[in-house]
Amino acid sequence: MPVAASAIYFLNLRGDVLINRLYRDDVGGNMVDAFRMHIMQTKELGTCPVRQIGGCSFFYMRISNVYIVIVVSSNANVACAFKFVVEAVALFKSYFGGAFDEDAIRNNFVLIYELLDEIMDFGYPQNLSPEILKLYITQEGVRSPFSSKPTDRPVPNATLQVTGAVGWRREGLAYKKNEVFLDIVESVNLLMSSKGSVLRCDVTGKILMKCFLSGMPDLKLGLNDKIGLEKESEIKSRPTKSGKTIELDDVTFHQCVNLTRFNSEKTVSFVPPDGEFELMKYRITEGVNLPFRVLPTIKELGRTRMEVNVKVKSVFGAKMFALGVVVKIPVPKQTAKTSLQVTSGRAKIRKFPGQTESTLSAEVELISTIAEKKSWTRPPIQMEFQVPMFTASGLRVRFLKVWEKSGYNTVEWVRYITKAGSYEIRC
Repeated sequence: MPVAASAIYFLNLRGDVLINRLYRDDVGGNMVDAFRMHIMQTKELGTCPVRQIGGCSFFYMRISNVYIVIVVSSNANVACAFKFVVEAVALFKSYFGGAFDEDAIRNNFVLIYELLDEIMDFGYPQNLSPEILKLYITQEGVRSPFSSKPTDRPVPNATLQVTGAVGWRREGLAYKKNEVFLDIVESVNLLMSSKGSVLRCDVTGKILMKCFLSGMPDLKLGLNDKIGLEKESEIKSRPTKSGKTIELDDVTFHQCVNLTRFNSEKTVSFVPPDGEFELMKYRITEGVNLPFRVLPTIKELGRTRMEVNVKVKSVFGAKMFALGVVVKIPVPKQTAKTSLQVTSGRAKIRKFPGQTESTLSAEVELISTIAEKKSWTRPPIQMEFQVPMFTASGLRVRFLKVWEKSGYNTVEWVRYITKAGSYEIRC
């Protein structure tokens, strides 16, 4: 496995070393001089975050007024190195009350050195979970007066948290009302031709959860994905009757998900963290239900006039509605005046019912210029919207079960929302 770091440096904007840590002996302590001379002083900081100088590679990232530089001389995992930096900054912020800048580093030298020794060993990242590290590194950082108030620190069994299988959840949690909130949030990315044919379309989605559950509950989530339903019908020895199934691509899970059970049973089983977290992300490329169809007609009448006619039709169910619908129609930069006629709204429609159609007609007056000889390139029309209780992928929650040894009752809430990602229509 390639290493992630041989040395790490924290520099201010002038290039002064605030703090550094050498994890391996394959790089010298003066490597930061090469970074200052060949990258900072040449003003090439914004070109590429990965640079090779001599036999060493430099990975660097700017956070506030601090540069974090990782140096390696051997084969290194770049993605792992940058992931380490992001997680380390989040850890520092949790200790410093949400602040991470030059002042926070200068005020917390001892604590930072202690954390750097814990979160990386001989160039390999270790545990970076603030919840676990705070159990045995109990020193509090010097907080900025503008930082958020410190939260109550849990005092569970540190050994169990560090060595146990559930490091993301502490024991002893208790709530008067046990509730689970699950949100499926999808973004539709579309490129459609002016004739209405789909040129490119996909959906990126994520399942967000907020858990207020006592004890150590075990949750099981069932979706209408094709692989999961086929596996379920195979186990029960009877065909599935769950209607439409979908195929999920590029699925990634939170660390709490039991991957062994998912690989064998194709069910999402997990012991959830307390509070908010992202359970999984996915992508859909087939069978996308487009929430809107747009049919534009643009006619250029000479060099000084243009007629625009745009029809927007909502394709989702008649009992649903979209919020904040915005249609951005491009015009040439020499536009002087427009006169609009719309069936509803203006540039923004606050509430767009399903199975309805809205039309915009406009006359555009242009300024005739001698210098402007190039024809107008016609940028695509763009849309913004949010459709509650609708998923473009068709993904649905079939069940959400909660087991806990005390047998308490839970209340589950499930919501769906689809919004525009890059939703473009050529005109």
